[in-house]
Order: sequence, then structure tokens, then C-alpha cells
Amino acid sequence: MSSDQTWKDKYFQELESAEQREEHWKAERNILERMLVRTSLASAGQTPELDRLLDLIRSDLRKGKVEVDSWRQLQEQIDHQIALLDEMPAAAASHSHKPSVAMVEGESAVSEKASETGPLEPAPGIEDQSQRLRIARRVGHLLGQLLSQVSLDSSAESRARNLQKALLSSGNWDELRDGLNQVADLIVAAVTRSQREFEAFLKRLDERLESLQEHFFQQSSAQSSRQAAAETLDRNIRDEIEQVGRHIEAGGDLNELKQSVTSHLESIGQAVGRFRVEETEREKVLSEQLAAMQEKMAAMEAHSEQMQGQVKKERARAITDLLTQLPNREAWQERLSFEFNRWRRYQYPLTIGVLDIDLFKRVNDSYGHKAGDRVLQLVAREIKKRLRETDFVARFGGEEFALLFPETHAEDARAVLDKLRAHVSALPFHFGGEPVTITFSSGLAAFNPDDTEESVFDRADKALYVAKDNGRNCIKIG
Repeated sequence: MSSDQTWKDKYFQELESAEQREEHWKAERNILERMLVRTSLASAGQTPELDRLLDLIRSDLRKGKVEVDSWRQLQEQIDHQIALLDEMPAAAASHSHKPSVAMVEGESAVSEKASETGPLEPAPGIEDQSQRLRIARRVGHLLGQLLSQVSLDSSAESRARNLQKALLSSGNWDELRDGLNQVADLIVAAVTRSQREFEAFLKRLDERLESLQEHFFQQSSAQSSRQAAAETLDRNIRDEIEQVGRHIEAGGDLNELKQSVTSHLESIGQAVGRFRVEETEREKVLSEQLAAMQEKMAAMEAHSEQMQGQVKKERARAITDLLTQLPNREAWQERLSFEFNRWRRYQYPLTIGVLDIDLFKRVNDSYGHKAGDRVLQLVAREIKKRLRETDFVARFGGEEFALLFPETHAEDARAVLDKLRAHVSALPFHFGGEPVTITFSSGLAAFNPDDTEESVFDRADKALYVAKDNGRNCIKIG
């Protein structure tokens, strides 16, 4: 019975691993879909027809409905529109609507407050060609993020690396146009590969479970055969003994009786001998089957451990922000739910903080995205270094960070952030040979009896806006 339970446990463990693999595949697909949405947004504004086609892509992604044949036709239409765009006269192209700089610049500038810099006007004299090159550079940057988050086969990855290099360095628009057309193919290849890997894993799992089922059937058959042989032996012995009894009762000649008993004993001995030979053969077969099962089980356990390690690795990647190496928004939601439930149970003080780098868009606009990325990395490092082990920080999006202070009142959390604020403002940032001061604003809110996760976060976010309106580089409690 315990052996049956062990096999059931192994079976359920494999099913759980399969479910985790499916969850990872869904996370990869989600990343790819977001990348595709950003790429389509970055390419918007060239012609009304192209915008309509890109909007169809985003609409399908929102519905979670992607038909490969339909998308192939859509891709052909987009290729046609891009070819027409390339044939447009420069004067006509210059009058087409162009995407805003904020949209093209991507995630690192998404959450900067509009009140800080006001509407961003394009620099005078920028031509359509330079705008296209800028879009291509941003797509190359997004493609690099995609490659770090998903796995491709060697040929596709080599293609993707060459494509990324071209998007980031080439100045030939024809080459860049062809490269942009390949991005969708790479995304489809990555999704298809993940699906194939998962299907292959399920197929291997199904084959191994079928093999185990066959072994169980053979063992059950052997057990039934053993039981039948034992019953036959018992029946033969009883028949021989009954015949001996009848001869004893009916016989009067001692020699004849002696001969009869001897004959029946020989028959019993032969039956026992046959049983022993058959039993030895059955034991041999069962031993071989057991050895084969142990070997297959060891292989399944090794594969299971490998898959568990891969799932843990992919899970860590899925909840980690690539640029700052801090937990990402998904990890934040998990930790917030955990601390919220803990707060409801024990009623310890709990404070949420929302931190936003001041005038971050100016850094991107003046010194480029690499400088902006460097600021995010350094600020993230300093935040992580100066918080307690029990505190938690995550990159919430763009230049915004979310913090949790368990068993901490809002005033105490403000004292911690004030020290951090002073330290960050004194860091020696230099870009383009110029010293640049980096500051941040923050809003804090402590949990009250009737609070939910959303309500206390909203208060902290509103307190952040108050800090921005009060000149930035300060901390407010909501």
C-alpha cells in the first residue's frame, strides 16, 4: 500500500512540474506580447492605414486571440504599407503624424509626471529619417531585453543578435526596415519554441508514466499467476491426500497400501517441485522488472530535479527586473499580499512607500537612455543597500520604486528615507563631463484598520504627488 502511495506522489509531482512549466510558458508569452505592443506603439503615426493595422495587432493581443494564418496576412499588409512609406516623397513624409518622444523612449520614461517638464516639443530641424533611426534604436534596445528574458535556438538567437546589432548601429534605413520586419518572426519563433519544449516535456512524461503503468500491470499479472499456482498446488496436495485416505479405508493388503501411499507422495513431491521451479522463474522475472522500474524511476527523479531547478531559475527571472536586478511589479504584488495578510492577523504597524526620481525625463532627453539606465541602476543599488533585511523594495515601473516597511510607523519610515534622500542627492553623477544632481521624491502611507492593499497604496501615491508639487526632493506622508 505504501508503494502505491509512493508512485501516486511521484505522479502528482510530475503533474505539478508540468503545470509550473506551463505557467513559465505563459509568462514568456506575456513578455513577448508586451514587447510587441511597445514595438507597435513606437512605430505608430506614420500613415493612417499602418496605424489601423498596428491597432489590429494590439486588439488581438488584448483579446488573447492570435491566429497564425491571420497574422501572416496582417504581416504582409504591414510590409506593403512600409514599402509604400519608403516610396513617399520626403516632403510628404515630413507632414505625416510622428509619435511623441515620450512614447518612443519606452518604459524608463513612462511614469514621469507630466507636471514636471510639460509637453515635450521635438527639436527643430529633425528629419523623418532621423526619427525612423531613433525608432529602430529603441526597437533594438527592446530586442535586447527580449533576448535576456526568453530562450531561442542557436540559429534564431544568432539571427536576433545580428539584428539587434544592426538596429543599434546601422544608419542604412533599408537595412533597418528589413530588420524591423524580422522582429515579428523572431517573436513567433520564441513563442513556438517554448510551446514545442513544453509539448515535448509532456510527451516524455506521458511515455514514462505509460512505462510505469505497464510495469504495474506486469507485476499485477505476476501476482495473479503466483496466486493461481499456489491454489493449484494446494488443490493437488489435497486431492492426493484424499486419495490416500480412501485407499487406507478400502484397502486390506499392507503392501498394496504401502505402494499407493508411496505413489501419492511422489505425486505430491513432483507438484511441489514444479511449483518451486515456476516460483523461481517468477521471482527472476519480477526481479528484472523491479530493476528496470528502479532505473526508470531514477531517470524520472533526475529529470524532475532538473525541471524543478529550471522552473526555480525561470521563476526568479520572471520576478526580477532586468535593468536594476530588484524585484519587479509581480514580485511586489506577492510580497504586498503576504505583508497585508500578516498585518491583518497581528496588527503590527506596516508602511508603504512610493519613490520617484525627480526630473528623470531630462536625464534621458539630455544625455540619452544609457545615462538614464545608469541612474536607475545606481539609485536602486543605494536603496537596497540602505534598507533593513526585513524591508522590501521593487521597481514598480519606469523611474518609480515601491517600498514596504514591516513593523514600522510612517514617521520612522520617513526618517529612513530622509537619510537615503540626502545620500542620493550627494552622489557624484557625471554625464557628458558635467556634474548632475539626482534627487527623488517619495510618498508614505501607513495601514489603517479599514485599509485594503489598493487604498493604502493610493494614499502613498497621492502623497508622492504632494511631494512633487512642493518642490520635489522631499517626503510626504498621506
